[in-house]
Amino acid sequence: MSADHSTVDRQITELFALDIDREIETIAGRIRDLLRTQLHRRGLVLGISGGIDSSVCTALAVKAVGPGKVFGLLMPERDSSSSSVALGKLVAEQFGIDFAIEDIAPTLEAIGCYRWRDQAMQSVFPLYRPQWKSKIVISGGAEGGINHFKLVVQDEAGTLHEQRLGLREYLQILASTNFKQRIRKTLEFFHADRLNYAVVGTPNRLEYDQGFFVKNGDGSADLKPIAHLYKSQVYMLARHLGIPESICNSAPSTDTYSLRQGQDEFYFALPYKEMDIALWHCNQGLPAQALAERLGMETARAQIIYQDIENKRRTTAALHWPALLIHKVPGPHTRAPEIP
Repeated sequence: MSADHSTVDRQITELFALDIDREIETIAGRIRDLLRTQLHRRGLVLGISGGIDSSVCTALAVKAVGPGKVFGLLMPERDSSSSSVALGKLVAEQFGIDFAIEDIAPTLEAIGCYRWRDQAMQSVFPLYRPQWKSKIVISGGAEGGINHFKLVVQDEAGTLHEQRLGLREYLQILASTNFKQRIRKTLEFFHADRLNYAVVGTPNRLEYDQGFFVKNGDGSADLKPIAHLYKSQVYMLARHLGIPESICNSAPSTDTYSLRQGQDEFYFALPYKEMDIALWHCNQGLPAQALAERLGMETARAQIIYQDIENKRRTTAALHWPALLIHKVPGPHTRAPEIP
């Protein structure tokens, strides 16, 4: 048993309250300072997915440097939601920034993204065809076991089929779909170089902490303005900044697979609101019992959630690291800017 939606919303308000105007001004000021003193770039580039995080980052970028120095990229592909471009355009037009739509499907096709993915899926479901829809879902860790993944496919008749993935097939599907984030980031850096702009990364604290990003893909950026904010706080900023209700009211989605896939289906142990609460309790060093009482669950269940948080931190730590050196190479480039 867990807390109902109204109780969870009340907990969110209690735990994550912040002075939103002050937070926005602080982030905008810090962006301007980093551009001027550290990055030496004159504007900002970011990918706009139509989701809450990129929408808020767009608004913050405009707040920091003005719409004339922000460039947005909408980068759909074969499996993108039909609403992604429409929502991305809505945000770009609302905040008055220049933007471009780049269909990355031909590039993904050329480098084998879909071919490698389909090959792995056909090894699980021999009758699978490229026109079928698909997604990957996570299982096990939230119940106290070892995380494993299942492949869910939908055939032409609309029938769903589900099968546990072997490690080889899982890794091949993951590697091929990671092309999507990496190609998008390649385009962002191209336009950043072209315009002498900096690239904005859009992970929130939950994603940043738990390693929910692709190295050299959506994990790559020159600055990440909302990585210190819990997802729930990002939603608070979104409503204050006037992000369209159609985005503020939508559930987080990976928008990577052709079947709609919630982030909690693919990666997190709980829906984002409860996951924010769990991560906050973990970060505060509170016992599992406190989390259990907060969310109305058994203490054993809360302890499993804590363990899953730590497991993800451990297994994804290398995603945060720069390239490892054999010997230390001294010089000014080794000193990262201090975070105030």
